[in-house]
Amino acid sequence: MILLEARGITYAYPGGVPALAGLDLRIARGRRLAILGPNGAGKTTLLLHLNGTLRPASGRVLLDGRPAGYSRNELSAWRRRVGLVLQDADDQLFAASVAEDVSFGPLNLGLSDSEARERVDEALAALQIADLADRPTHMLSFGQKKRAAIAGAVAMRPEVMLLDEPTAGLDRHGAALLLAVLERLEASGTTLVFTTHDVDVAWAFAHDAALFKDGRVIAQGPASDLMIDEVRMREAGLQTPLLARIGFALRANGALAADEALPSDEASALDLLSRPFR
Repeated sequence: MILLEARGITYAYPGGVPALAGLDLRIARGRRLAILGPNGAGKTTLLLHLNGTLRPASGRVLLDGRPAGYSRNELSAWRRRVGLVLQDADDQLFAASVAEDVSFGPLNLGLSDSEARERVDEALAALQIADLADRPTHMLSFGQKKRAAIAGAVAMRPEVMLLDEPTAGLDRHGAALLLAVLERLEASGTTLVFTTHDVDVAWAFAHDAALFKDGRVIAQGPASDLMIDEVRMREAGLQTPLLARIGFALRANGALAADEALPSDEASALDLLSRPFR
């Protein structure tokens, strides 16, 4: 089921700088979608359209097949369903403490203090930062700021979570922890959409992929198929994921049968490398 969709979206920044050029994108409920492309391709601009922060010059965004509206009430309802987490957490964190920051959205929904507190506790627990509730936001580490910003979106209980480069700036361990948290959010019913230029993160985590170039989606489909299409990946300025290339090498050496899946994570790749070669 298509939950959120962009049809023919065009947008230019002041001065006529083009950002989106007739872009089409489909987001299926319950599928993790990676939007892949080089820096400057317009991925962030797309996310800002998908939650109504920006309005297209032409084209439209659809929620459950119906055009989304831009009146105050319609935008409020839209953003309850579609949450956005920016790449730089400092752009979203503004309150004195983590708990105050996370409570901002629920309180703006008109919830009572007790209901808002329940949402805050739930979000902090989901992001595994309950111990940081009273911590001043300016005293958080980079990774903690990322989690706090996501918790603020989670507290709104959105159906779709849009994340701009969620693992950018995190070390390998921090990125793995964050992806594990996002996986748990998905299990609770949140559809995940994230932008990245890291093809290896997308290969390991996404169900579907959309390749981005010059403000357009040039291809969209299952990540396991699309991300091994060298022609399409090259067209988007991207390289085939390392684990996929390792898998192809193992097939050539006889350690991986043609009908066996390519490795999608480090553990499966190491298991395959332990097999005897032909």
